[in-house]
Amino acid sequence: QVQLVESGGKLVQAGGSLRLSCAASGRTFSNYAMGWFRQAPGKEREFVAAIIWSGGNTIYADSVKGRFTISRDNAKNTVYLQLNSLKLEDTAVYYCTVATVPGRYDYWGQGTQVTVSS
Repeated sequence: QVQLVESGGKLVQAGGSLRLSCAASGRTFSNYAMGWFRQAPGKEREFVAAIIWSGGNTIYADSVKGRFTISRDNAKNTVYLQLNSLKLEDTAVYYCTVATVPGRYDYWGQGTQVTVSS
């Protein structure tokens, strides 16, 4: 059974930085895509960033490009999301996810709250 556990969310001031972690277990994750999505109050869940476990290719939403960085530690089976230059509109619950089936994110973590204050 795949399990994803996020951590690192907290209250931070605008312009600040934060690092989210997602610890994955239950399977060998090589060749899978792992991603981060977020959902703000009253809005749809939206894509933030993704990384291919092997090779490390990354992709970002335009809204976070240049500010957020996704990375992974193969030895720890952990994916990170570094959030820099945070804006009020980055406030959301951030979810970690994995695509064990190509093209479909099919496992999700419970989410971690990021709140950016002015």
